[in-house]
Parts: sequence; C-alpha cells; structure tokens
Amino acid sequence: MLDFVILTEDRYENPKVLDWYIKNILKEDGILLESLTKLGFSAKRVSWSSRSFDWSSTRHVIFRSTWDYFERFAEFENWLKITSLKTKFINTYSQIIWNLDKSYLQYFDKEGINIVPSFFMSEGFSLKGVMKKNNWTEVITKPTISAAAWNTHRVSEKNLKKHEPIFCGLQKKQKMIIQEFQKSILSFGEISLVLIGGKFTHAVIKRAKRGDYRVQDDYGGSVKTYEPSMEEVQFGELVASKCNPIPAYARVDIIIDNKNELALSELELIEPELWFRFCPDSAHLLAKEITKNY
Repeated sequence: MLDFVILTEDRYENPKVLDWYIKNILKEDGILLESLTKLGFSAKRVSWSSRSFDWSSTRHVIFRSTWDYFERFAEFENWLKITSLKTKFINTYSQIIWNLDKSYLQYFDKEGINIVPSFFMSEGFSLKGVMKKNNWTEVITKPTISAAAWNTHRVSEKNLKKHEPIFCGLQKKQKMIIQEFQKSILSFGEISLVLIGGKFTHAVIKRAKRGDYRVQDDYGGSVKTYEPSMEEVQFGELVASKCNPIPAYARVDIIIDNKNELALSELELIEPELWFRFCPDSAHLLAKEITKNY
C-alpha cells in the first residue's frame, strides 16, 4: 500500500521530451517526493487518467499538475467522484469540488473579502449589456471552470462587436464570468502567495510580457520571487481562514484593483503551481502538514 500519490496528467507522467516547462514540473514534484520520503513515506507520481493504476492501493492523493482537467471536465468530474470513495484527497474532495468553479468568489465577496469586480453570467444578459450595466469600459471574460487563461479574452468598447459572438459561442458551452479589467496587471503584475496549513511561506510576482495581459508563463509571462508586505500576507491568510477546513496547501492570487486596494483574483486549492523550487522548505512543511492532519 502506497502512502501517497502525487497526481499529474498523461503529458507529464513519463514525458519523452523535456523542455523547460516539463523540467520545472518534474523538479517541483521531485522536491515534494523527496520531502515525503525523508519522513519515511512511500510516494510516486501517477496520472489521474491512468487506466492501470488501482486507486485503492494508495492512502492519499495529492493534487499537483492535473492541468488538463478543464479540457476533459466531464471525465475528470466522474473520476473525482469514483476515486474519492477509494482513497483520501489532499486537499479534501469537498474543497476540490467547490474550488473547481470560480463561482466560489461570490462566497468570499459575501464574507467581506475584496474581490476583483465580477459578474457571473445568467440568461438575458449580453456582454455589451453587462458592461453597460456595471459601467465597465474594459473586461476579461473566461469560463468559470478554467485555468491557464484558457478561453480567456480581453474585451474593450473598441473590440466589443468582434467579441460578442465569440462570447455567445462560449456561453452556450459553459458558464462564463466577466470581470472588470484591472489596470495594475499591466503596470505591476499579480502576486501569488503560497500558504501551507493556512500560513504564509513564500510568494512570487507574475508579470505579462510586453503587449500581453496574461501573466502565465505559457504566454511568455515572467515569474520572480517576491517579498510581500505584512498587509498582503495578512490578506492572503485571511482568505485561507475563510475555508473550512483550512486547506493543506493554497495559493492566493491577489492584485491591486482599480481603486488601489488589495483584491482577491483567485484562490487555488486544486493544482496550483507552488514554486517549491524557490522555497524547498515549503515542500517539507507541506509534507509535515499532510502527514500530521491526514
């Protein structure tokens, strides 16, 4: 019986070609594997869609690089339901299901957490209508179940006519969210705070390449270590404290909004990149956290 499976996807389980992107994934997972084995636990990497692995043969599953789930969502959702009956998920099954859909942002809004101004689409509203209703001149549109800027578009009054049919087409297939575009994403970037057991460990700042708005390295964005202010750390820890139970790991993405206030962009509880390579001690803290509480 295995103690832990570190969950990945088919492309990254046994890759034949190692580019910089895949090397980073393998390095991240390797740091966590080493931390677990140093504590005396058995662990291995397995793709969530493996046809041969027996999920009842591991005590725990730690979600890491399952970065194709939103493209295979029906399959992934079914896998979650079945596999959760055979083993224990980290983070918990209920948290993963809740965190899959960005509608969770509405919960934090009700809890008094400042979020990026967001409108969750319902029938009867057009993209133009939402922008007019909220007095927004520029927005970001994306599916509520997505990651890595998948099907994400930046829309302004200038290109609205072009994007309205694109948005309508996406809306027919999936739930959509419209968010007011935050200018600081271009001038400053997005801060990602990593928390283990609800406590801050380290942070990075992600910046888009010139001419783009997407901070992900998939689109040429850069990632650098970042020393957050006490206010930023407290904001991130407050967000995590609103979760029940406190997640074993979390990434709190925050930005400076158009009112010059800290705002929650996203809370990542499923498969966030945690940048262990910038702070290897955080992987050891996670290993201790999950072996203590799970």
